[in-house]
Amino acid sequence: MKFDKINSLAKINLSLNVIKRLPNKYHKIESLISFVNFFDEIKIRETNKSKNKISFSGKFGKNIGKNNTIFKLLKLLEKKIIKNKRFEVKIKKNIPPKSGMGGGSMNAASILKYLMKKNFLKISNKQAKQIACRVGSDVILGLEKKNSILFKNGKIGRLKKTICFHVLIVMPNFGCSTKRIFSEVKKFSKSIYSNTNKSYFSINNLLKSNNDLERVVLKKYSKTKKLKHFLLKLPKVIFVRMTGSGSAFVAYFKFKNSAKNAAKIFENKYKGYWFTVSKTI
Repeated sequence: MKFDKINSLAKINLSLNVIKRLPNKYHKIESLISFVNFFDEIKIRETNKSKNKISFSGKFGKNIGKNNTIFKLLKLLEKKIIKNKRFEVKIKKNIPPKSGMGGGSMNAASILKYLMKKNFLKISNKQAKQIACRVGSDVILGLEKKNSILFKNGKIGRLKKTICFHVLIVMPNFGCSTKRIFSEVKKFSKSIYSNTNKSYFSINNLLKSNNDLERVVLKKYSKTKKLKHFLLKLPKVIFVRMTGSGSAFVAYFKFKNSAKNAAKIFENKYKGYWFTVSKTI
């Protein structure tokens, strides 16, 4: 049987507000989320083997633990729903780990949606969301590749409206631990997102928005403070914001040529840093 191909898009946080720390040490957050046309490449097929087989390749395919999100997803489905089917999955990792772009979570979400589309999984959208939440907190965000609002109660609003930013995504030569960054948040924000309002994604609103985790990362890693300062000086940049818990930063532009020109300037200055130019969907 031949492999089917899936493009697992990277997600970016245009804003992220940390509302409070919960008794279980997790945090209540809200966020504006988009996806960019930059992705991990997944190949998947049904196999007659007795076990699921998962392999990774690509620049960021090394040192991925056995207990990854795809393994968690397939193991859960194997126990609960798809007891008599196994899959071979090959993932070319283009999205850097610990970058704040949710590479692993989006991989699991993409495979879950694929299995539903191909009728390997005959479940409702509600059940899919429940499964996603059991695999990882971010997985549910990738079940629909639409601009989204994550509300403080955990619900998600999806918008049909697209936003047209060309982006330069850059990452220093280290990643950030989500658990560690969240643990160092001392100041909390008031909730500001109350409904699925497309105006939240307007440039005026985004300019006033923040990522509360950015304060922690900028203070903890001096390299990121210099990096953001440099990005803010790039020609025709609209705004710059860290995505997720970092360490990737996103510079937003109106035009493709502006983003490409910024990438050339960046590459000349930061030769050892990873970067890519892309576009929001």
